[in-house]
Amino acid sequence: MKKSKKIRWVGSSRENLKEFPDVVQDRIGYGLYEAQLGIFPYSAKPLKGFSGVFEIVCDFDKNTYRTVYATKIGEFIYVLHAFQKKSNTGIKTPKHEIDLIKTRLQTAKLIATGEL
Repeated sequence: MKKSKKIRWVGSSRENLKEFPDVVQDRIGYGLYEAQLGIFPYSAKPLKGFSGVFEIVCDFDKNTYRTVYATKIGEFIYVLHAFQKKSNTGIKTPKHEIDLIKTRLQTAKLIATGEL
């Protein structure tokens, strides 16, 4: 049996997730649990422009919530960001969110190598 990966939270991702409605927290939590077991979550998809970075998408009460995580950095799953998508300009993730994800991905890589 494959050992499950532990989760490391980067930045305010855990606190942000805790601000989501309970049902959203449950759905995203289950998706992260599946990822820990090496199962690709049904509600997840690759984040465009990144390798080994995925987002769990949860629609609830006319809102969309996203949690972004990385799987290919050492022995952990790094949760990089959790946010409510508020853009009315389509499905594209806003640039400021992508910039934050890029920064936190670099932070996760530094944590994994022991440099941070």
